Amino acid sequence: MAATASDPPGDCPSFVPVSFELFPPRTDAAAIALGRTIDRLAEVDPAFISVTFGAGGSSRQRSLTVLRYMLEHTRAEPMAHLTCVGSSHVEANRLVREFLDAGITSFLALRGDPPADADPDAGIGDLGSAAELVQLIHRVQEEREPFEQVRVPGNPGASRIRERPRPERVAVAAFPTGHPRSRGVGQDIDTLLAKEIAGANLAITQLFWRADDYLGFVERARAGGVTIPILPGIMPVTTPARLARLTELTGVEPPAELSINLEIEPDAAAQIELGVAFATRLAADVLAGGAPGLHLYTFNRHEAVLDVVDRLGIRADRLAHERNTTR
Repeated sequence: MAATASDPPGDCPSFVPVSFELFPPRTDAAAIALGRTIDRLAEVDPAFISVTFGAGGSSRQRSLTVLRYMLEHTRAEPMAHLTCVGSSHVEANRLVREFLDAGITSFLALRGDPPADADPDAGIGDLGSAAELVQLIHRVQEEREPFEQVRVPGNPGASRIRERPRPERVAVAAFPTGHPRSRGVGQDIDTLLAKEIAGANLAITQLFWRADDYLGFVERARAGGVTIPILPGIMPVTTPARLARLTELTGVEPPAELSINLEIEPDAAAQIELGVAFATRLAADVLAGGAPGLHLYTFNRHEAVLDVVDRLGIRADRLAHERNTTR
């Protein structure tokens, strides 16, 4: 049975931190359209907006341009993706410094996958894991902020080393349905814990299609010692072609109901409704199960993800909420 807009989303908290993911535009026309999308997403006052980064720096300048646009024209926190693929220690150090110098203080550190035509035995670069990249990000920030002595209030003549600022967020990926190269759930949890120990303070999941996949993963992660917030990553999939492509990329099979309904529905508007309604129910279910927020994959379009936010009834001013809770 096809989902409809009237399906209830379930009980949701009145305030939910929301974040979005974008990818850098490939053409000037796409850049103009993306600017409008960023402006619309920023109206929701998201916790952050992340921007993907091509392997080997293939979209480095375009990513930085998008991040700078957010800094200059919105109050949304920009988050830069970084991968280990194709980077030497020197190159990765220079890239992190470049982002920090531009005012970017939030990062998503990913191991990444080598290009499809690359030799799988050749390695991905000097950095072998996301945990190593997390450590590098913190190290570069510390190198940019030299040690400084400050006076101790109320104790004349005494001084201490000033605490140096750390990046706002250093996020990493989590895999509720298992990483393709993982030997099992235990390894997935151990890998996430290693990233936290390295300095990650947030995890964002890859796509999943069932609330129990996310909630069960979080439960196992907590039992394994992971304490950082784990954001569920959700995308409203509004065409059968896009769903097929995501299945190919992630290896995660979608529910047959969603796949079949998108395939047999000839009307584009009805397909959009199917995808938005499914994502809304999935988001409501994980929020009811205790998810600390939502990370929505946009495919560089704002309409579907903002429709999900509206249907959940969670569009709220983050800064106003923070002011109210600190009084």
